[in-house]
Amino acid sequence: MDILLSCYGERSKGGKSYVIDECLMNSSHGHYRLHSAHQDSRNCGGNRQIEEKHRTNRNKISHTNYPLNIVFILINEFCERFSTGGTTAVITLYMVYFLRWNENTSTATYHLFNGLNFLVSITGAIIADSWLGSYNTIVTGHILCMMGHMILILSSVPVKGGQLIHLTLFISGFSLIALGSGVIKPCVVAFIGDQFEEEHTEERRKLFSIMYLLVNLAFLISTIFMPMLRADISCFGGDCYMLVFGVSGLFQLSAVVAFSFGSEMYKIIPPEGDIILKVCKCMWFAISNRVKNHSSDIPKREHWLDWAAEEYPKQLILEVKALTRVLFLYIPLPMFWALFHQQGSRWTLQATRLNGNVGFFVIKPDQVQLLNPFLILILIPTFDLVIYPLIKMCRINLKPITKMVIGMMLTALAFVAAAILQFNVDRMAPAKPADRESFLQIVNLAKSDVKMIMQSNQGDTLLTKPVRSFQQTPKYSKLLLNTESQRFQFQLQSSSASFRNEHVVEEKNLYSLVIHGDGNRVSSILMKDMGTKPINGMAAVRFVNTLDKEVNISLGKGNIVTVGENYSVSSYRILERGEYHYVPCRTEDEKFFLDLGLLDFGAAYTVFIVKKSGKGPWAWKTKNIPANKVSILWQMPQYVLITAGEVMFSVTSFEFTYTEAPPSMKSVLQAARLLTVSIGNFIVLIVAKSVFLIQWIEFIFFSGLLFVVCFIFSIMGYYYIPTNQGKKKNQKEFPEAETGDLLVTQQL
Repeated sequence: MDILLSCYGERSKGGKSYVIDECLMNSSHGHYRLHSAHQDSRNCGGNRQIEEKHRTNRNKISHTNYPLNIVFILINEFCERFSTGGTTAVITLYMVYFLRWNENTSTATYHLFNGLNFLVSITGAIIADSWLGSYNTIVTGHILCMMGHMILILSSVPVKGGQLIHLTLFISGFSLIALGSGVIKPCVVAFIGDQFEEEHTEERRKLFSIMYLLVNLAFLISTIFMPMLRADISCFGGDCYMLVFGVSGLFQLSAVVAFSFGSEMYKIIPPEGDIILKVCKCMWFAISNRVKNHSSDIPKREHWLDWAAEEYPKQLILEVKALTRVLFLYIPLPMFWALFHQQGSRWTLQATRLNGNVGFFVIKPDQVQLLNPFLILILIPTFDLVIYPLIKMCRINLKPITKMVIGMMLTALAFVAAAILQFNVDRMAPAKPADRESFLQIVNLAKSDVKMIMQSNQGDTLLTKPVRSFQQTPKYSKLLLNTESQRFQFQLQSSSASFRNEHVVEEKNLYSLVIHGDGNRVSSILMKDMGTKPINGMAAVRFVNTLDKEVNISLGKGNIVTVGENYSVSSYRILERGEYHYVPCRTEDEKFFLDLGLLDFGAAYTVFIVKKSGKGPWAWKTKNIPANKVSILWQMPQYVLITAGEVMFSVTSFEFTYTEAPPSMKSVLQAARLLTVSIGNFIVLIVAKSVFLIQWIEFIFFSGLLFVVCFIFSIMGYYYIPTNQGKKKNQKEFPEAETGDLLVTQQL
C-alpha cells in the first residue's frame, strides 16, 4: 500500500520558518523520502512550486540573483566591525594612561583579547551548528558585545580610590566583547552563504568580496575616527574614553537593529543537534573498528571512514569525509597568516626606522598599517571588475585553490621586498661599538678653537684638526679599551694654554666630550649619548644648561624638564616628530623661548642652552643620531603585494570554506579557518623568541618558509577532490545518500 503525502509548505521551529519539500511515504518498503525541489515539480505541487519561485524573486534585489536580506546582514557586519575596531583602536592607550598599567602588561592583555577572540570562534561555531543556529548565535554575540561596552563606559568614569572597581569592570567588559565578537565571526560568513541558492555561486563569491571590503572600510574609518574622538574631546579633564566606548556601543546596537529588520526574509537552516559529537564518535568508531578488523582476510575499504558504516548512516560518513578533506588541506595555511599579521609588528617596527615625511603630509609609523585596509578598498573592485574578467576572457580557469596559491606567492614576494628595504635601512644605520670599543665625538662650546690629544696606555692620539668654536666633529671616533672600563686623559690645547682632564670610558657606549670655557681656561664634561634610535620613530632630545641658574623647560602636555645650572645635563625626552619653534622656558627671574627647530623621525639631539653677551638665552642644537633617511613610501610595494595576496587568498578562502563544508558544519569549518589565523600568530611568536636573526634575514627566512609551504599546498590542492566531484562519485557508491534526499528507515 503506497501513501502519497503532499506536505510541501512551511513548518515553524523556534519562531522561524523553514521550507519543507514534498514527502513521499511508501509503507510497503517502510521508507520516508524527502525529495529535492526538482522532483517536486515532476511529482506534484507544481503550482505551489511556481508560487514559491515568485515569492523568492520578490525577495531579491531587482534584476539580480542577490537576496534582498543580504543588505541587512552587510549593514550589521559593517556596524559590528566598526564597533569592535573603534574599541581596539584606543584600548591599549586606555590601559596605559587610564588604568596606569605598564606597556608590557597592556600589550599582553591586548594580544590575550585577540587570542580569546579567535579561540571563542570555535565555540560559537559549535553552538551555531549544534544548538542555536547561526541567526540566534549572531544575536547572542551582539548582546554580549553591547553588555561589554556598557560595562566599559562605567569603567572609564573616574572614581577616587576606585582602582579595583575600574580593574574589575574593565576585565568584565573587555572579556564580554571578546566573547561576543568571537561568537559572531564564523557565523556571519556561513549565514550569508546560506541566503543564496546553490546555483548562484558567482553571486555568492562576489558578495563575500563585498563583505570583506566593508569590513576593511569599517576598520579604516573607526581606526581614524575613534582616536580623534578620544583626543579632541575632554572628559573629566582627560581623554574621553567613555565617549569612544559609548559610540562603539551605539554601533553595536545599530548592528542588532539592522540585523533584526531582515528576520522575516532570512533563509534559516535549523541546527543539526550535537553534530560535532556525532562526528567525533563516527571517527573514533571508524578507527577502533579498523584496528579490530586488521586481519588480512577481511576485505579492505576505500577510505578509513568507511569502517564506520556498520554503526553510522552513509550520509554522515560522506559529510565527515568532506570535513576531513578540507581540514587536511588547511594544515599549511597558518604559515600565510604568520607572515600576514607581521604588518602590525615587524613591519610597523620597520616603519619606525623610516622617514614619514612625504611632502604634503606626514605619516606616523603606526599609521602606515592603514595602507592595508585602504588598498583593500581599491584592489577588491580591481580584481572583481578588471583582473578576474580579463583572466576569464583569456579562457584561463582560476580555481579557488589556484587563487590561494597565487596569494601565498604574492605574500612571500612581499617579504622579499621587505627584506630588501630592511637591508638598505640597516646599511645606513650608525655603527655600534663592539666589545672593548667605545665611540667619542667632540663638541666645542669654548670661545676659541681647541685641539685635543687623548692619552691612554696605548699611546697618544691627536685630532689632526682643531675643533672650531660652537662646532662638533662630523662623526664619532673609535676608542679601543683594554678592559670593560678604562680611564682616559684628554689634553686640551687652546690658543693661550693647555689643560688636562680625566674621564672614565666604558665599553659599547657612545660619548660626547663637551669642551667649554673662555680663551684663557677650558675644561670638559663627558656625556653618555643615546646608543639606539628612539622608539616608535619618535625624536629624542636632552638639554645641557650652561647658565648659572636652573632652567625649567615646558615641552607640552605636562612634560616639564628641569635642568640644573652650570653644565648640568638632563635625561633624554621622547617627543613626537615636529617643529618646535617656541618652547617656553623660565628661570627664577626671567622667562624666554627656545627655538629647537625640527625634531625629525628617529633622531637624537642635544640642545645647549647658552647666553651671549647682551642677548637672552638661545638654543644651539647638535645631533647625536641622524634622522631616518629612507622614505616610508618604500614600504608601498610590500603593502601592495601583501594586500593583493590577501585578496586572492583570504577572500577566496571565505567562498572555498563555505562551498566545501558539509551543510551541517558550515560555521564549524569557518571557525577552523579562523583557527589557522591564531596558529599563524603562534608561529611568529615561536620563531621570534627562538631564532635570533638579523631582521632582513628573518624576512627572507619567513619568505622561504612560505614558498616551501606554498609548494606543498599546491601539491595537496592538485590531488584534492572538490565537494561537487565527490558528490557525483558518492552518488554512484551510495545512491540512497544522494544530495538533496533524506532517507529515514522505519520498521512497519
